[in-house]
Amino acid sequence: MNAREARGVAVAAALFFLVQVGALAMVGPFETAGYQAVEDPSNPTNSFVYIVAILVATALMLAAFKYAFERAVKAVVVFSSALVSWYVFAVVTPPLVTLGSINLLAVALSVGVALALLLYPEWYVIDAAGVVMGIGAGALFGISFGLLPAILLLSVLAVYDAISVYGTRHMLSLAEGVMALRVPVILVVPLSLSYSLLDDDFSGANEVHEGESVSASPATDGEGDPVPDGDAPDGAAATDRDADAPDGDAADRDADAPDGDAADADPPDRDAFFIGLGDAVMPTVMVASGAFFSPAASLGVAVLPALNLPALLSMVGTFLGLGALLWAVMKGRAHAGLPLLNGGAIGGYLLGSVLAGVPVVRALGLAPYL
Repeated sequence: MNAREARGVAVAAALFFLVQVGALAMVGPFETAGYQAVEDPSNPTNSFVYIVAILVATALMLAAFKYAFERAVKAVVVFSSALVSWYVFAVVTPPLVTLGSINLLAVALSVGVALALLLYPEWYVIDAAGVVMGIGAGALFGISFGLLPAILLLSVLAVYDAISVYGTRHMLSLAEGVMALRVPVILVVPLSLSYSLLDDDFSGANEVHEGESVSASPATDGEGDPVPDGDAPDGAAATDRDADAPDGDAADRDADAPDGDAADADPPDRDAFFIGLGDAVMPTVMVASGAFFSPAASLGVAVLPALNLPALLSMVGTFLGLGALLWAVMKGRAHAGLPLLNGGAIGGYLLGSVLAGVPVVRALGLAPYL
């Protein structure tokens, strides 16, 4: 790892940190605002309903890219960005101007997010919107999925992510299509001050799986995993300058190795890292759920009253998983992110629960069923 890549890793960790700390800060306000999305957060079937929704959304997005309906995908993502941003802004902005019960300042900020994404989707605009979305989604799902549903959700998505990246590889195809849209389903970590996402060329992204070389660096997964030449939404991480490998494998741009295998030569300087927003959101669900539903005592942090030992160690586990993921991505190949990230978040949560004196059966959310 060179100095540029080390700085990139630090920035990626900072983005994850902002999402997780922000979600923890929103847990209480979201509950007070009545944002809990389900009537019974402890019902494990909630997880499977959400998983089915993910599968359906993935299929629709793949079909949209295949039949040239990319604008519809972008419109949905931008609208979702504004909606989730509104959830956050509605509880953090003072009601200076209202229309009935509607905070017009929160509405204006949310519309501003959408307009910025449409008019000037530079990397820092994408990252800012992604962090706000990550905070909102992490807190919203965290207070809506009890301990058992959250563990089930993260576990199933980790397995699905691995299958979709290493097996069917359809998540890599989804990531490639999303990259060119320049929407906040990815977090962009530039390694050069001169890097511009607007100037990056993703025109050949969809041909990567056909084994054709591309001139830019498209790579993103759709569920939280690393993919070649970019990153993956919700489950993949990758690096720019790695899209020459067939079948979605990341390879060094200047390597001579056949079949997408990385050469032994030192990798060229990368322009940016791309990390799927889902990679940040999914483990944050476990952090927020642990803070909200665990019977463990609060650690008494004034700015984060919901923080307890299970949530804190879930954060630590997430960052251990992130470190392992980025280390693997540095080698220039696509990797599924959620197995490492979700595994770290769940493992850290369970360890924190044991250290806090919470019985394992209760920590797993199984007590009502035994």
